[in-house]
Amino acid sequence: VQLQASGGGLVQAGGSLRLSCAASGRTFSWYPIGWFRQAPGKEREFVAGISWSGSSTDYADSVKGRFTISRDNAKNTVYLQVNSLKPEDTAVYYCAATRSTYAYTSANEYNYWGQGTQVTVSS
Repeated sequence: VQLQASGGGLVQAGGSLRLSCAASGRTFSWYPIGWFRQAPGKEREFVAGISWSGSSTDYADSVKGRFTISRDNAKNTVYLQVNSLKPEDTAVYYCAATRSTYAYTSANEYNYWGQGTQVTVSS
């Protein structure tokens, strides 16, 4: 499966964006999907994950209540709605798919990665 993230941009603190992860391949709906982010000089970190059906989601503590992950398998797309953005949310955001049965928080569990989309939050 090939993934392509989009929707990033430059926003002021408190603003919102909707990130999209578009996938190719008829088997997209089989895969749990995770969103990760990586800021300059920092390790890639888990942001949110969603099960193959969309019935189960998980979030990093730092984004709970502000970010929402969802998916539309008919459109082969996973979304990450990011609200109440803070300067510390500035990073390149990546989506990834795993052959595991669960959207684990470890990047090592993921098999397919998109190219990333930049989110920059100004104070």
